[in-house]
Amino acid sequence: MDSVEDAPSIARPASVGWVVLGAVTICFHLVLIFSGLVPNLVARPLHMALALPWVLVFATVSSTARLSGWALTIAGVGACMWIAANQSMLGDQYGFLESDFQIAIAFTLLATVLEAARRAIGWPLPLVALLSLLYGLFGQYIPGEFGHSGTPLKSFLGTLTIAEGGIWGSLTGISVSVVAIFVIFGAVLNAGEAGQGFMNVAAAAAGRLKGGAAKVSIISSALFGSISGSASANVASTGAITLPAMTKLGYPKRLAAAVEAVASSGGQIMPPLMGAGAFVMVELTGVPYVDIIAAAFLPAVLFFTVVWVGINAYARHHELRGMNDSDKPALRAVVVTSAFFLVPFTILLWAMFAVGFTPQYAACLALLAGACMLLIDGQFTFDWVRTKARFESVCLNAGKQVSMIAAIILCASIIIGVLSITGLGVKITSLILSGSGGLLWPSLLLTAIACLVLGMEVPTTAAYVICVSVAGPALIQLGLDPLQAHLFVFWFALLSTITPPVCGAVFISAGMVEENWLKVALTAMALGVGLYLIPLGMIANPDILALKTNPTGATLTFIQLAIGLAAVSFGLIGYTKFWHRALAICGGASIIFAPAFV
Repeated sequence: MDSVEDAPSIARPASVGWVVLGAVTICFHLVLIFSGLVPNLVARPLHMALALPWVLVFATVSSTARLSGWALTIAGVGACMWIAANQSMLGDQYGFLESDFQIAIAFTLLATVLEAARRAIGWPLPLVALLSLLYGLFGQYIPGEFGHSGTPLKSFLGTLTIAEGGIWGSLTGISVSVVAIFVIFGAVLNAGEAGQGFMNVAAAAAGRLKGGAAKVSIISSALFGSISGSASANVASTGAITLPAMTKLGYPKRLAAAVEAVASSGGQIMPPLMGAGAFVMVELTGVPYVDIIAAAFLPAVLFFTVVWVGINAYARHHELRGMNDSDKPALRAVVVTSAFFLVPFTILLWAMFAVGFTPQYAACLALLAGACMLLIDGQFTFDWVRTKARFESVCLNAGKQVSMIAAIILCASIIIGVLSITGLGVKITSLILSGSGGLLWPSLLLTAIACLVLGMEVPTTAAYVICVSVAGPALIQLGLDPLQAHLFVFWFALLSTITPPVCGAVFISAGMVEENWLKVALTAMALGVGLYLIPLGMIANPDILALKTNPTGATLTFIQLAIGLAAVSFGLIGYTKFWHRALAICGGASIIFAPAFV
């Protein structure tokens, strides 16, 4: 992929105004990091105000939608600015609305958040949020244990809209202070040579191997996914290179598309970004960011290892050739282009681990380094037109991606706020405990099903937030460590990317090679079997998460799970004899029942 030429490409032509708005969005979030403490009821409403035009206006295609989008944007931005301007006064109201005007502000904010989420990701998540609002307003009329005692309208709406709960709660704070910076960092890397660097490193490392083109997809998707955090974006970006390469070498189309879908889905579990999940996990668990990415690292590597093994299994029955010599990058190209992502990544890791800066401050430093590298290309030449196009791409893509996550987080925050106000979360936790008979594994099964169903309709991060809010306390009460429970839920919220009937990554990759999506999905499920089994392995073998505190035990557990999962993968994909199937069953059993190394 020529990242220079692809970088400016966006969904639709954009005017200078959108580039300026994107630049303002970037500068706002950078200033928040470098300027010190800014009141939450200033920073968070301004974050929403900057996001609204992107989701309500920029993405619209019809004149009617654009007109209504502008009206909602003006109303929503006005309400946000009023909150920011009056934050001192509102802090003294303790979440209680004092006038009809404030009630109108509250309704405007909630309606704008719901519509922004609907336009950004469709109906399911805002519909759940709307139902939760109706429950909060009228739940006192529901008989039985699932009713509540009722909350005065001014208190209910005020808690959601003028206090540091509801839409201005801690989840939104994570979106403002951490997620946005890493998203901007990803946009900077994607606009320059870093994307080509990912592909070159992957091709040099695995291109010559049997099934090399598929293995290039694995490595490049893992690297790209670590900064994009989006399965769909991963498929569209790396797939533009790897899918034609695989089909050109004679790979079956269903296999080529499945490899890309599975590998791209793994990007959302690969630190440091994890589709914003790592940062949300920090807030919900209280576990430091460094500890979360340390715990998530080995399971992510295990997932890609199992996919690699699956490709080897397919290679026994198909002629999966390595890349042609003419398609492999020269050594100089590999070294030079890899610097475009290695330098920012090195600064990021050095600032976090060696110096001890916060993740967001470290990301700012890496972001600035990446921005400097946009000035040159792999030949170390400067071109003003190319540089201008790259920075326009950064502004546009950062604005779109920050606003997308903001819309999701704000809408999910409504649900979390209602659960807290009404106590519904505690009641659902009680239902899970009673439905599972107080047993851990039945509770895990119920939670996994809920994650899969919810994940079919909403993005992974939103599905994770909602599921862990209601099921997480039950799993923790049954003896799981909080981080263990959260990672389990997060992994299962990702299943819908490759699991029918709604499998976004599969739809995109199948469309790119013009193959039947169901064939691709079935192949992807076999190839991505680790996505279904590794979360169970994390529960049965918690040492896999202890890389920071017990590296020896974590490594030995990793080896144990890798052997078991390899046996499962070969049994599903590559072999038909009875003893091969038996080996696969034994491998699966070893994941759950074999004692972990200590």
